[in-house]
Amino acid sequence: MAEKNQNQYQLPESNAYRRSDQESLHTMEDEEAKRKKRMKWTIGIIAFVIFQVVQALFFVLVIMKFKSPKFRVAEFDIQTLEFNQSSPSFNMSFVAPIRVKNTNWGPFKYGASTVDFTYGGFPVGQAIIPKSKANFKSTKKINVDVTLNSATLSNNSNLGSDLSSGVITLNSQGELRGKITVMFMFKKKKTSQMNCTMAISTSTKAVQSLSCN
Repeated sequence: MAEKNQNQYQLPESNAYRRSDQESLHTMEDEEAKRKKRMKWTIGIIAFVIFQVVQALFFVLVIMKFKSPKFRVAEFDIQTLEFNQSSPSFNMSFVAPIRVKNTNWGPFKYGASTVDFTYGGFPVGQAIIPKSKANFKSTKKINVDVTLNSATLSNNSNLGSDLSSGVITLNSQGELRGKITVMFMFKKKKTSQMNCTMAISTSTKAVQSLSCN
């Protein structure tokens, strides 16, 4: 009888151990779940911070990097070209395709300006550029009528020899002053310069070469 009673007392003790093990297992599982949750939150916060830093760097280095738009004259077809070799002179007319390339993330608003065409440093004609704007990441196209003549040239110019060689070299210079606006509130004044050189063939009456700095 004593032995039987002893076995009866041992059963509750075994159940207690089993419950203790189960509670410990649940506690470990809860701790592991909490640890994984904390890890997810930590990774999420780090990823968010990295994203914000990258976004800020992109904004500062790309969006807020103001560049002077490119101000150029593109290749064109000559409408009329008359010249005289014996008494060196020329008259020329064409439509000048003026281009304002704006690579900024905001529009470039500029005032009215002019493009001066010169030969050997002497003015031979001018193009009028009306005030306007070049939208962000786009190129403003302006076509203006131009008439050039050599009436103002000095008698000591090289026009006679250039006409004999069959090539007239012209230059175009201009300046656009304006303002770039990003996100409607960040503004920066910028100036665009034009300095182009073009070689005109008197035999073909066409632009032989054109380069801009």
